[in-house]
Amino acid sequence: MDQIANQLGHLLVQSIPTVVFVIFLVAFLNRLFFKPLSHTLDARAQATSGALAEARQQADHAEARLQEYERAIQSARQAVYRHRDEVRREALGEREDKLQRARAHAESMVKDAQANLEKESAVAKAELRTAVESLAVEVTDSVLAPRLAEGGPGGAQA
Repeated sequence: MDQIANQLGHLLVQSIPTVVFVIFLVAFLNRLFFKPLSHTLDARAQATSGALAEARQQADHAEARLQEYERAIQSARQAVYRHRDEVRREALGEREDKLQRARAHAESMVKDAQANLEKESAVAKAELRTAVESLAVEVTDSVLAPRLAEGGPGGAQA
């Protein structure tokens, strides 16, 4: 066992330069390789997460603007529908007014035509009475004149 302890002690003494070299190598690699690599990876992760966060923020902003535009479009459509309804109502009102005026004008024309027809009818009736009376006189004269010329009343001779 003594010999084993001796060999172990001798191995430990011989391994000291290797241990020192490994510690130096770890420190050297840590300082020149792992720390810059770790720093670069951290910066990359921050940039990536920052870019993702910014992308999410921009997507949220775009969504909000899209909803705002949709509301504006809906509002504009409603305004157009209201305006179209107002124009339609005004057109219907104007149409109704024109119809009322046309009906009133037609009624006044009918009344004027009826009054003219009544006047013309009265004039025609008066002319017919005059013509009938003159024809009656002419017929009476033409019928009675030859009988009176033949000899008296009744036109018969005895």
